[in-house]
Amino acid sequence: MGSSAKTAVSEAQTAIERACPAIALLDAQGTVVGWSQGAQRLVGYSAVEVAGRSAGVLLVAADDRAKASQAAQESTLRGRWSDLAQVRHRDGRIIDVRLCVSSLSGQDGLEWWVVCATDKALLPAWPAKATAAEPLLATQPPPSRLPIGVVIRDTHLRCIRVNDTQGSMDGIPLPKRLGRRLTEAAPGTEAETLEAVMHQVLESGDPAINVDYQAFLPANVRSNHILTASYVRLDDAQGRALGVCVVSVDVTDSRRARERLAILGEASRRIGTTLDVMQTGQELADLAVPFLADYATVDLAESVPLGEKPLAHLCPQGGHIPVFRRAGLASIHPGTPESLIARGEPVFVLPTSPFTGALRSGKSHFEPILDASKGTWLDHHDAARAEKLREHAMHSLMVIPIRARGAVLGVAVFVRTEDPRPFEEDDLLLAEELVSWAALALDNARQYVRERSAALALRPLLLPHRATGGSAADVAWRYLPTDSHHGIGGDWFDVIPLSGARIALVVGDVVGHGINAAAKTGQLRTATRTLADMDMPPDEVLSRLDEQVIRLTEAEADPRHPATTTMAATCLYTVYDPVTRTCTMARAGHPRPRSSTRTATSPSPTCPLEHRSASGWSPSSP
Repeated sequence: MGSSAKTAVSEAQTAIERACPAIALLDAQGTVVGWSQGAQRLVGYSAVEVAGRSAGVLLVAADDRAKASQAAQESTLRGRWSDLAQVRHRDGRIIDVRLCVSSLSGQDGLEWWVVCATDKALLPAWPAKATAAEPLLATQPPPSRLPIGVVIRDTHLRCIRVNDTQGSMDGIPLPKRLGRRLTEAAPGTEAETLEAVMHQVLESGDPAINVDYQAFLPANVRSNHILTASYVRLDDAQGRALGVCVVSVDVTDSRRARERLAILGEASRRIGTTLDVMQTGQELADLAVPFLADYATVDLAESVPLGEKPLAHLCPQGGHIPVFRRAGLASIHPGTPESLIARGEPVFVLPTSPFTGALRSGKSHFEPILDASKGTWLDHHDAARAEKLREHAMHSLMVIPIRARGAVLGVAVFVRTEDPRPFEEDDLLLAEELVSWAALALDNARQYVRERSAALALRPLLLPHRATGGSAADVAWRYLPTDSHHGIGGDWFDVIPLSGARIALVVGDVVGHGINAAAKTGQLRTATRTLADMDMPPDEVLSRLDEQVIRLTEAEADPRHPATTTMAATCLYTVYDPVTRTCTMARAGHPRPRSSTRTATSPSPTCPLEHRSASGWSPSSP
């Protein structure tokens, strides 16, 4: 067998031993009555060799045997004991193990014991204190401290032994469990599925590891628990199947934490995909349903979709609460029948309601058990909404203010209807995380709308009002921005009348988009007109413009980081003389012009003068 194959086998064996610890069943005198295949893998002894003997003979040190005996007496009160010990392998070597012992009750009233042993070398390192690299691991309890439920079932799957922890986890009381099969104690499809797993373990001898199931809690208990169980066959002194040992752990918190992390991961991919505030609001609602809520709405202050300044805080304006607009709406039911207001319609916030309170205080309103009884604020101020609330059995509510950079953008509402579980504190934290993520995306979109609106308003001011060539030439032009999202870029052109019936034709481009590029464009356009009035040659005009670019860059530079402020632009400056019918042109980084007739387009004419500069203007090849 090659080294890689041996490594693969070793890793597989390690994984099996970690997932399936050694399990032994002891009677009241500490005699081994049941032995698992995992126990045989750990110490080398088979069930035939160990069953009927005292479990203490496997312990190497006398101190360990004394501690185990004392712990057995004490754990009748506590029910559980865990410690490190040394056991002797069949081949004589010594193995350090962690022992976890739990007392079991039966119909005979005697205390039996189940012992789980795991090789210390296979245990993961578990830090005593949190470290920067392991914050999540350090906050979880070590496995030896987790509540563990244990059930022993015979070959007919009747419960013969159980510890106290199991009943508190899965909701089946001890009198109802002992002597009965799971399908008798908790009838249902889930119990039938678990019994099928146990039958398979009994027949094959192979353990079933980490089988998830829901706790069997009463129907009136809304909060449910998720348990994961491992099923291991126990053999008797003759090597025959004695029964099944079921070891269960409550993994509700870890599974929910994993789900919440997955939802936050989805938020980074699904919220803020565009710069449309209404779309971002809908993305937040779509993500929340059904992961977090059965029904969700997102209402934004009416100024937000327009890109205007948001509310610094909620206060009456002219005696009235500002109007909001519904940006997001989602439900587990088609057509969102829970909502009185369609997406895009205005929402009038009542002055006395949880929504107004959350907006004013900036703090979330958390009502896990929603009071829908008669006489609440809904009946006094919003009878239609009260009727919807009762019609759809809305029983749990969270109202989260949407705030970003100290401004109020709106409010998000999460409701549960068909999900019987009320919202918990962890749900509130998750909702606040989602809303915070969306708030930043909404504020970025709002600022984009504001800048785009300003750029669109500024664009006509950067173009010639009447581009005319006078008696020298007929001028036709069309300005079509390639970036329709930003509304305006740094491109500009101009037609400037000069002395002697000449005209200057100018085309330029400042690198960038939006309001900043437009402002720099305006500065360069004004400077170009000023220099043209001085009747300078084209190359001199570009030289002076280059100096202007340098001055503008230096004026805007951050003294602490001067290299981070740059300004790049290109320009083509042409002077046409109708008397000599010649063009004199210079360019800095700009593409060459093309001449055309009504029937054909000729190659670019050669510039008799070409200006180059290493600063400000982007140089180009001739």
